[in-house]
Amino acid sequence: MIFIGVALLIAVGLAFLISADAGAVFGLSQGQTAQLIPMLVILVVFAGGLFTRRRKAQELIGSVFLWVAIVGVAALAYAYRDELTNVAARVAGELQPGVAMVDAEQGLATFRRGIGGHFEINATVNGHTTPMIFDTGASAVVLTRDDAEAAGISTKKLNYTIAVSTANGTGRAARVRLDRMEVGGIVREGVVAFVAEEHALDQSLLGMTFLETLSRYSVTQNSLELAD
Repeated sequence: MIFIGVALLIAVGLAFLISADAGAVFGLSQGQTAQLIPMLVILVVFAGGLFTRRRKAQELIGSVFLWVAIVGVAALAYAYRDELTNVAARVAGELQPGVAMVDAEQGLATFRRGIGGHFEINATVNGHTTPMIFDTGASAVVLTRDDAEAAGISTKKLNYTIAVSTANGTGRAARVRLDRMEVGGIVREGVVAFVAEEHALDQSLLGMTFLETLSRYSVTQNSLELAD
């Protein structure tokens, strides 16, 4: 218990130094020091166990090898943390195609192709999460009537006078302007969009009125990249 208390005191002390912006600690940045705190606590607790318990030599050696392996794996994970983060993000993108892998520093949002062959996008329209299909053939962002209503747009007052071509054939839509639209951390205000009349569209489309505001967008075999 004494050693556990010492470990916690060390961790709290280092956390205080970091939160107080005390600068680099032992040549490490604050972020690096913060990541090493859990490992330090584990090592101190383990050391306490070695000194406070009597074990047979074989058990002690086995424990040492086990902890050396654990520390080695932890060190490798720390050294390759950026690569592992990218792998984890890619796996998440495969499991949830509509969720973006965001690189905030470069202003990039990457989406994985869905099972159906489309790029599915989870956009946020006026605060409401709206599933969309990436479609460069759509001249504008097009919302289904249900998605428009969920985003706070009063569809009953709209004039459906614009002819649009959809997967269900030719239909009509009404022109609106979206207060706020976010895709993968990329935010735009005042985006022009169409609201399709009821049953004219199965799923909302991410079209050119949003895409043309980007610095670039690119499509490879299985990924879509949007750049702010």
